[in-house]
Amino acid sequence: MKAYWLDTGVPVTNEELKRNGVDHRKFNVSNYQDDLDKIKSSQGYIDQDVVAITPAMPNLKELLAKFDKEHYHTLDEVRFVLEGDGIFDIRSLEDEWMRVEVTTGDYISVPANRHHRFYCTESNNIKCVRLFKDGSGWTPIYRERLEPLST
Repeated sequence: MKAYWLDTGVPVTNEELKRNGVDHRKFNVSNYQDDLDKIKSSQGYIDQDVVAITPAMPNLKELLAKFDKEHYHTLDEVRFVLEGDGIFDIRSLEDEWMRVEVTTGDYISVPANRHHRFYCTESNNIKCVRLFKDGSGWTPIYRERLEPLST
């Protein structure tokens, strides 16, 4: 994982991520279920599934367009990257962008009600385990802006 402030490029420390409610950990992809089960038990997640984005997906451009606009969910967004890579832009408590680049073995939890957006890298390839408390918080609530945000 690589994390930095989008406007300056200065690294975001693990302490800053934690202060902003973002949980990041690194797990072994060949033996991760015990680690995820501990998180599920301690955080109240009751379900998990696997989701993948690949370059061969039909309507890939339209699918990715759902993620790259600033939004939030009423529940945590939790991902464990099994393969590939991606980019989460997450609003800090001070409303500044933190960019978090995730790769294979990265676990990330974006807190509920925190504005964020997601991008695939040029490979358009990422496969993740998702954890859920329930399905009710997965409708994106988009942030209205009068001016475009920089990326």
